[in-house]
Amino acid sequence: MKVVHIIPGSGGTFYCQNCMRDMAMIQSLRKQGCDVVMVPMYLPMFTDGNDAQEGMPVFFGGINVWLQQALPFFRHTPRWLDRLFDSGWMLRRAARMEGTTSAGDLGPMTLSMLEGADGNQRKEVERLVSWLQEHERPDLVHISNALLIGLAPEIRSTLNVPVVCTLQDEDWWLDEIRPPHDDACWEAIRERTQYVDRFVAVSHWFAEEMEGRLGLSPDQVDVVHVGIDLDGYGTASLDLDTPVLGYLSRMNDELGLPRLVDAFIELKQVPGLERLKLRATGGAVGEDLMCVERQRRRLEQAGWADDVEFLEDFGREHRLRFLETLSVMCVPVEKGEAFGTYIIEAMASGVPVVQPDAGAFPELIEATGGGVIYHDLRQTLQELLLDPERLRTLGARGRRAVHESFGIDTMSQNLIELYNRVLEAP
Repeated sequence: MKVVHIIPGSGGTFYCQNCMRDMAMIQSLRKQGCDVVMVPMYLPMFTDGNDAQEGMPVFFGGINVWLQQALPFFRHTPRWLDRLFDSGWMLRRAARMEGTTSAGDLGPMTLSMLEGADGNQRKEVERLVSWLQEHERPDLVHISNALLIGLAPEIRSTLNVPVVCTLQDEDWWLDEIRPPHDDACWEAIRERTQYVDRFVAVSHWFAEEMEGRLGLSPDQVDVVHVGIDLDGYGTASLDLDTPVLGYLSRMNDELGLPRLVDAFIELKQVPGLERLKLRATGGAVGEDLMCVERQRRRLEQAGWADDVEFLEDFGREHRLRFLETLSVMCVPVEKGEAFGTYIIEAMASGVPVVQPDAGAFPELIEATGGGVIYHDLRQTLQELLLDPERLRTLGARGRRAVHESFGIDTMSQNLIELYNRVLEAP
């Protein structure tokens, strides 16, 4: 079985759950004997600080995509000119800007990409599909998320192979787009679901969410939980002599960093928690940096700046060491997420999590038993941090469940079974 995975490249500037999922999945599928070709789009593929592109050309180079959207002249330029903007040094410069643009400003470009061969990047679609036909000839194509669904019609018609599409947090981007492009983008995806043979949601909650928003029936969507490479995860000591509250995600307002700082400042005044510390990592770009600076100023005014660390390096080895220092972890994303890989990472190190009653968080905590759903963040953290026996019970339970059921090999085995079902279907 030969599978092509089409995935957005990453500049490696912040904790990207989809990027980590895709790279770990590809490596695990290869270990299990599946012939997998990784095709990066927009930027070279970086994960945990390592260039993982392996010499593969980048398609839909980020600079060319922007030029073709903004200037009609570039929709007809020869390949030799496009190749200049797709060069490694140009894309590395573009990667430094990753995460600094808002979806609200990119409605027209998002819609054009969803329109595929009918959009402004038509020649990029044709180049990718021609390259696949000439060089790879896959049995199946797996696209990383529904924002790439514009490729599906041309892949199906030209290559005559099935298409699988993962679903994870597309709603975050699409819901930020301003009218009228928000509704137009959702409709463009709905129109192209007919060209996808199988959707793969990362949680049951998100499967139901996207079934409703895309008009899919439950028998069109499989659920395969995200898995992680479990190699190297130690066990946190959960030493409460100096308890440590942790945060692992992109550091910004939307993902709840200010809410956690609020809770931390309140907890420092609770008898028995005077020695509490806060450690946060996951990267910050653009407006995120202003968010982090605001938190620094608030902590200085409250007199707790020396008890807080905002760590810049969140590569894999640094994350493993970071997690072992925590007593409990919380990423208070009030609107929830489709999965939450940081939850599984924390539990893999025996660190219990505290999460809001939103998105897939209740599903993950029920499946693992390694955390608590909160309704009052400060109160829940206080009760857990003052109950060492319960804290350690949750940590041990979560670690055991993740190592049994949320490894990357389990995920890839489930995907191989899904691929076989798709290929065997009439």
